[in-house]
Amino acid sequence: MTPVTETLVGSNVEELCATASTLRDQGKGRIVSFSPKVFIPLTRLCRDFCSYCTYRQDPDDGPLYMTPEAILQVARTGQERGCREALFVLGERPEQRYPEAGIWLRERGYDSSLHYLHDMCELILKETELYPHSNPGTMTGRELLALKEVNVSMGLMLESISPRLLEAGGPHEHAPSKHPRLRLRTLRQAGELKIPMTTGLLIGIGETAGEREKALRAIGDLHREYHHIQEVIIQNFRAKPETLMAAASEPAVSEMLETTAMARIVLGKEMNIQVPPNLSMHNGDGSYLVYLDAGINDWGGISPVTIDYVNPEAPWPHLERMRRQMMERGFQLRARFPIYPEYIVDSGDYLPVELKRRLKSEADAQGFIDKTGNYFGNGGVEERGRKYGEHP
Repeated sequence: MTPVTETLVGSNVEELCATASTLRDQGKGRIVSFSPKVFIPLTRLCRDFCSYCTYRQDPDDGPLYMTPEAILQVARTGQERGCREALFVLGERPEQRYPEAGIWLRERGYDSSLHYLHDMCELILKETELYPHSNPGTMTGRELLALKEVNVSMGLMLESISPRLLEAGGPHEHAPSKHPRLRLRTLRQAGELKIPMTTGLLIGIGETAGEREKALRAIGDLHREYHHIQEVIIQNFRAKPETLMAAASEPAVSEMLETTAMARIVLGKEMNIQVPPNLSMHNGDGSYLVYLDAGINDWGGISPVTIDYVNPEAPWPHLERMRRQMMERGFQLRARFPIYPEYIVDSGDYLPVELKRRLKSEADAQGFIDKTGNYFGNGGVEERGRKYGEHP
């Protein structure tokens, strides 16, 4: 990946998109992937308070943690529908804020949420055909190394490079773990440990276009050094009722196109660039397809079983409809594992030996899922009313 030295801010968006699309075609061809997944909200407790978040809950709002039985029920239902990813999402170190969380964990023999997460990932690997991908927040090197043994990849959104967002009145004022220095440190430690990582930006929370470009370049610097950034997500902020940013403006499509194209140009033709389609749909239409013109090659995780608990108002797209619409534009939709194909077919040691052996035995020659599950024709979960704790 050759670094782009000149600034891209202020460039013509159409020209940026044209350049980004050409680079994508050179590096990825016309295959655009997605990961058939189940969303497992291990806990919605969190020590942080972000001004735009509806995922976090207080102890009185619902179950403190999902039980192993509930986790397996969701995973097995997903397996029946062809899912291969178990996406574990949890708040940042909730036991540091809530005594109830610490008590729940200690009663079951755990000293932290990350300890419990480790064992639930191990449970998924032992009892199902799914592969864990965990998003537990910032971590130490020791914690990353422990989770590497039971995850094929992990994720940590950088969100922004700007420490301004932690100032009084900013979206991260009460979310110290969102400091970019801490997030970049975790991403760097993951690189040192050869852990495939997903990261990305959250667009529209108060950052400038220049700060977006700076964040992309910081991610690119890490990847050039360690080659471990498997995916970069360009995610649009969505204003949610009953949050401090409920009245904030959402980013325009032109801003998203600009940032997505910049990501492709800055990070190069081989990087996997994603825009979440369910955050860009309006009335169930295919408006998200416009990001194909900005150089993306992935749609992220889409579930035929579970809702997006972080964005419960945003249903997944219908996969068969998506597949047909993409074919009309000259693209092929392929299902992948929660680790990208190149890490499966590569001879490097980014995966524990047993997990790599298992993946290689199930993947096709390109590293994609060899068999098509029954998620096509049924689409994703297009419901909004299921509450946390209510599982199929």
